[in-house]
Amino acid sequence: MILEIDGMKINYIKRGVGEKKVLFLHGWGANIETMIPAMKTIEKQYTTIALDLPGFGESDEPNRVWNAYDYGEFINTFLEKLSIKNISIVGHSHGGRTAIVLSAKYGSKIDKIVLIDSAGLPSKKSFRYYIKVYSFKLLKWIYKSIFFWKDNKLVMEKFYQKFGSDDYKNAKGIMRSTMVAVLNDNLECLLPKINNQTLLIWGDEDDATPLYMGKIMENLIKGSGLVVLENAGHFSYIDQYGQFDAVMKSFFEVI
Repeated sequence: MILEIDGMKINYIKRGVGEKKVLFLHGWGANIETMIPAMKTIEKQYTTIALDLPGFGESDEPNRVWNAYDYGEFINTFLEKLSIKNISIVGHSHGGRTAIVLSAKYGSKIDKIVLIDSAGLPSKKSFRYYIKVYSFKLLKWIYKSIFFWKDNKLVMEKFYQKFGSDDYKNAKGIMRSTMVAVLNDNLECLLPKINNQTLLIWGDEDDATPLYMGKIMENLIKGSGLVVLENAGHFSYIDQYGQFDAVMKSFFEVI
């Protein structure tokens, strides 16, 4: 289904049955399809909704650079457009980051939240990290110096395609700048403002949003609980689907 919001065409789906509703938010670079396995865990008793966030899947890109707060505001508008006043939120990675903003600001509209390998906190910077960053900057300077006589925009695009991260390589234009903006958002200050019943699900081998982030969130979100899935990475809900399914059914009281 297509819904128009602020001039953007937004692709979304509804599955399952039930008066209560749960919204599923995918991670960066993903789309609706990646959340369908999670939706299946509770759709026998709930109406489940998922959308391609702006800039992903079949939804339009935003017309300017967004940060995490913009994504949170957008989801609030999305729910208003669908006339939904009470809903639970399940967010994976970037979707979790968006859920944090939404819950901290519009918690009265939300029942429960589930954060799966959620983004939203800054990563610990090791010495190796700084070597990597400064090496990247040096390579960038060298690359620009060598090819100064060519079209700068084209030259730098080739540089990022060769040396950038996979997410950075795949992002273009506004979405590349948006990725930088959301990664620079530290949402730690919002965590104590969350009053919704909160479940944290994390893979013990997650190297994108490491487990220590889940522990920080558990400490700062009142009454939250952390479930650690063993031998699971950033997509812990896929890596250990059986355990994830059982945890979701318990949290949402699915019989």
